Amino acid sequence: MTTRWCGWREATERALYGPGGFFVTPDGPGPAGHFRTSVHASPLFAGAVARLLEQVDAALGHPDELALVDVGAGRGELTTGVLKQVPKALAARLVPYAVERAPRPAGLDARVRWSDRIPEGPRGLLFANEWLDNVPVDVAETGEDGVPRYVEVRDDGTERPGAVVDGADARWLERWWPIAGEPGARAEIGLPRDLAWTAAAGSLAEGLAVAVDYAHERGARPPLGTLTGFRGGREVRPVPDGSCDLTSHVALDACRGPGAALLTQRDALRALGVSGARPPLELASRDPAGYVRALAAAGEAAELTAPGGLGAFTWLAQPVRVALPPALDVPRPGAPGPEAGSGG
Repeated sequence: MTTRWCGWREATERALYGPGGFFVTPDGPGPAGHFRTSVHASPLFAGAVARLLEQVDAALGHPDELALVDVGAGRGELTTGVLKQVPKALAARLVPYAVERAPRPAGLDARVRWSDRIPEGPRGLLFANEWLDNVPVDVAETGEDGVPRYVEVRDDGTERPGAVVDGADARWLERWWPIAGEPGARAEIGLPRDLAWTAAAGSLAEGLAVAVDYAHERGARPPLGTLTGFRGGREVRPVPDGSCDLTSHVALDACRGPGAALLTQRDALRALGVSGARPPLELASRDPAGYVRALAAAGEAAELTAPGGLGAFTWLAQPVRVALPPALDVPRPGAPGPEAGSGG
């Protein structure tokens, strides 16, 4: 631990990904040990991604090699789940990548190419589940004079106002999360996430890039921001000492590129065949074991699509030189039209 002051972006980078950082400790439990994502909630999620991968494969004309790029792969749980559920003919052509800054976990399928960098030039599906919320960002807070300033923090979580926000960060705030003139208002400056997502989607030669995260949109930003911590399955005070996850919701509308779609996880998974409907009662008498399995699957589907829970995640689907797959071409009522991300 240190007592020096720095911005939240630098502090988060050190706490999560520096030596001994929360996400890169080799013998740590990984993300699954601290918070429950859709991937951990049910294999139905990996099944939906597998079906989406089939749609991308069809859009690309069934190439000899089809990539699945799992960004923010944790311990490879999503990639492993998809490999189990894709058709054998597709699995034979599939090149799976797991992108994560932690070391490769023991026992991972040998087919999975593990790297701390996103590969350049593949054709296929890039899927980033709860990745952008862990891309470090600075926090701004408006002082009594109405001017946004960077928030500085020490390793013990103590904060103080720093320099006036300027340059590209100031332009991003003005466009996407204006807090000037509102004393006490806070915002997470999402420009690094815009740039990270532009680079990730741009790494594909052709295909589809999907980001899934808790998100908010311009016009409905939370007035005090969303920065928080998680440890051992509980929400905790965000302290950048490496003892907890540091996360904040994502301004996915700012990341959105031309032709992209924004939709809820509830809508996306339903379009990909994940339904929380109960099985018919007559199945209980005809096939009791089948009924129990179907009932359990319906419960898992209901959790994945719950409007107040996992179903409230936002999916950003960015096609790259192909049409948007039919399952995700579902415009939301009142949603804004395609708009390029800020890029600064």
